[in-house]
Amino acid sequence: MIFGFHKKAKENLSFEHHHYFKIMVTTLTPVICESAPAAAASYSHAMKVNNLIFLSGQIPVTPDNKLVEGSIADKAEQVIQNIKNVLEASNSSLDRVVKVNIFLADINHFAEFNSVYAKYFNTHKPARSCVAVAALPLGVDMEMEAIAAERD
Repeated sequence: MIFGFHKKAKENLSFEHHHYFKIMVTTLTPVICESAPAAAASYSHAMKVNNLIFLSGQIPVTPDNKLVEGSIADKAEQVIQNIKNVLEASNSSLDRVVKVNIFLADINHFAEFNSVYAKYFNTHKPARSCVAVAALPLGVDMEMEAIAAERD
């Protein structure tokens, strides 16, 4: 299929109509970000698919792989900084994020997490889900993943 048209439909069009058809080639590019914590398993920090960027989940770990101690707000700041760093390495930024998924080990941390999140996403408000989960890697309190558009 080419843009929703069956190949046979394209063949039945005259030569003048062929310029309406453009074959899309999908390009997959892994992103490794030096200013984010090293991947803890077999995955990339992000995967670029044409002009979209799918970020792996980030947890409250510093780029030198130290767990962040302290409040939920402290941990949320680190998670969002990691997201920002991966976005920058991917030719994007927080204002290009289209979807965010947040996983909290305790839903009672929602308000404190959200107070930090709202500092970064106040004018630009991507689609978002936030769910409570039974456990997260390394016993952390939160994880955040995102989908963003690449800069033009």
